[in-house]
Amino acid sequence: MNMVVDAGNTLTKIGIFEKDSLVQKEVFDTEVDLQNFLSRTPSENLLISSVMSGMNEIASWSVATGHKIILRPDLPLPIQNRYATPATLGVDRLAAACGARLTFPDQDCLVVDIGTCINFEFVNKEGEYLGGAISPGVRMRFEALHHYTAKLPLAPVAEGPPLTGNSTISCLQSGVINGMREEINGILQRYHIQYPGIRVILCGGDAHFFENHLKPAIFVAPDLVLMGLNSILLHNVAL
Repeated sequence: MNMVVDAGNTLTKIGIFEKDSLVQKEVFDTEVDLQNFLSRTPSENLLISSVMSGMNEIASWSVATGHKIILRPDLPLPIQNRYATPATLGVDRLAAACGARLTFPDQDCLVVDIGTCINFEFVNKEGEYLGGAISPGVRMRFEALHHYTAKLPLAPVAEGPPLTGNSTISCLQSGVINGMREEINGILQRYHIQYPGIRVILCGGDAHFFENHLKPAIFVAPDLVLMGLNSILLHNVAL
């Protein structure tokens, strides 16, 4: 069994794999619970990805008996990284790109990862990661509207707001959610024009707000980043 750790801005996800198969998934929102799980759960090899610091400390909590690998931009990958500034590239974006390549090998793929931010990651059919785009996520947009204005309230997230809001709250919800849907659909359309037949993969904690409103067809893969991390781990263990 191998273990991968995806430490995000708000939650930490752990995937336990038997070769390519995800057999267990855990989610933690406190450091104490994460430490307890790692210190009590045996594994062979471990890979840690974090958008923040503290990866060495997380590694020290693990009782893995084999390799303990920290994902950095210069780590060997199962894809070719063509990003112009690899040292600035978020490791979560690399993992999503590797997950896309694993899911649809030899095809052009675009990942739409909707969480704290919306990350678009493009991997071409030759297995080259070329980059993508970053845009504010759902809650970041609501918070910005509240923070940078004098009177607008902090509106809650709504699953299906009307096109025409009839209150300040519903107007904010319409602007954020419907605006994001149009933004994402517009970007997808441009990719489909440039890369006919491209496969679009949707993931991230807020993906459910959009999965039934995007076109053309998308592939929903909630564990894409964990799968990508496992492919990076297997790639490095085999070297």
